Amino acid sequence: MRINLLSSFAAGIFITTSICGAVYLLDKNEVSTASVKTNETQTNLNGQLSKNEMKNNSASAEVTKVVLNVTQGMTSIDVGNMLKQANMIPDAFTFSKDVEKRGLENNLRPGIFVVNSEMTYDHVISTIFKK
Repeated sequence: MRINLLSSFAAGIFITTSICGAVYLLDKNEVSTASVKTNETQTNLNGQLSKNEMKNNSASAEVTKVVLNVTQGMTSIDVGNMLKQANMIPDAFTFSKDVEKRGLENNLRPGIFVVNSEMTYDHVISTIFKK
């Protein structure tokens, strides 16, 4: 009787693990391990950003402060996607190409970085990609 109980328990664990694995692998939602936290929101998000300056057009607009949590294995395109999600840059792919042109793609290290909308485009890159 005892072996039968143990076999039933093992079969139950196997079936449960199989179901969880199937749900995990077949799920269409992508979950990112990176996090973007916005401490303050900007009231006016109209217009495109230039490469040389971030949004600092009007004195009445609040400053957007973004905390980037860069984890091991992230690339410049991942950082670009986080900055795009926070409305700090217009295009993540262009950001990644600019980082590659400067030869900084290998200088991305894990850590927490704080950038805001008053920083220039060059300053944002130099803050996150340190030599």
